[in-house]
Amino acid sequence: MEEKNKKISFPMSVLGPLVSYLKGEEKKLKGAKKQIKKADPFIAGNRDADNSVDSDVAENVEHDRAFAMRRQVSRSIVGIRKTLTRIKLGKYGICAGCGKMIDTDRLAINPTAEFCITCETNKEKIFA
Repeated sequence: MEEKNKKISFPMSVLGPLVSYLKGEEKKLKGAKKQIKKADPFIAGNRDADNSVDSDVAENVEHDRAFAMRRQVSRSIVGIRKTLTRIKLGKYGICAGCGKMIDTDRLAINPTAEFCITCETNKEKIFA
């Protein structure tokens, strides 16, 4: 329990560019989400007047694809916001599972990582 309350001070020379990068990514993702929404035939209202089975299937497939993409983009935005919050709280780089430091190589590859490799692997085993 004691480790979960631990704070790590990354130098501002590291966090400043990271915060800028994450905010830029969030902005890009919001734009992408709007574009995906425009392409969804169920939301945009650009459904085909043709009531053939092929047309309906194509619209449903496009809607499902757009829905899945919007959902993934939303998850990415949430991950970025959670990371920005952890940075503000001084908890960036601390595993949400065990409270230990997340390997900096992992953070370099995935700056929104919440869990260390061990906890992430254990979490995946549970849901597999």
